[in-house]
Amino acid sequence: MTSPFLTARRLDKTFVLHAQGGQALPVMRGLDLSLSPGKCLVLAGRSGIGKSTLLKMVNGNYRVSGGQLTLHFEDGELELSALPAHAWHLLRRDVIGYVSQFLRVVPRVSAREVVMEPLLARGCDVSEARARAEALLARLNLPERLWELAPGTFSGGEQQRVNIARGFIAEHPLLLLDEPTASLDAANREVVVQLIEEAKARGTAMLGIFHDEEVRERVADRLLELEGHMLLGGTDADRTASDHTSFRQTDSGESLS
Repeated sequence: MTSPFLTARRLDKTFVLHAQGGQALPVMRGLDLSLSPGKCLVLAGRSGIGKSTLLKMVNGNYRVSGGQLTLHFEDGELELSALPAHAWHLLRRDVIGYVSQFLRVVPRVSAREVVMEPLLARGCDVSEARARAEALLARLNLPERLWELAPGTFSGGEQQRVNIARGFIAEHPLLLLDEPTASLDAANREVVVQLIEEAKARGTAMLGIFHDEEVRERVADRLLELEGHMLLGGTDADRTASDHTSFRQTDSGESLS
């Protein structure tokens, strides 16, 4: 039995609504999970229940309000709920990869450079990073004529393929997948499934969201049902934050204002 790489015990999350008199908005209560290397744990639950909230907690975008969120390495454990902000940069560089639904990059940076960046941040040779980036972009059927262009003007499907290439290139031990096939056609969905299967084979632990039932059936080793733990009643905290509020960082975590 493979030991878990990521565990959560009694995980809680609460946001504070400063624009509404400091009202506390609890969105998660008592969540447990265990994820082993080489496995893909898929989050299940109705649309808007807050699946992306959990991914952002694991990625350090949202702070943990209660409970434990722990990475288990061969030489010891790392408790993420108490991790200082400056430590997250190294953790995302070397341990946690994230394929989000939307590509957010610096303007005027080419698609090739966007994909290369995670390797360059580790000190990888430029020629090796370029070759690996181009191989992934070609595999994901992004036309070569687009590689030198900034992806801000690309279609949604083209941007998502750049995002996928960027997420997979560094081969992080833990990979978070937020609807990686949502904007893709059948051919490119198949490529993503193959990339996931290859990552599992080399021991990557994956936590993902897949609304495509066919893809979910193919990649999931287990489903984690969120009903009973997510308290939003169908209103996703991420959507609420992005549509109606802005974040303020406080000593106790994020606040919504």
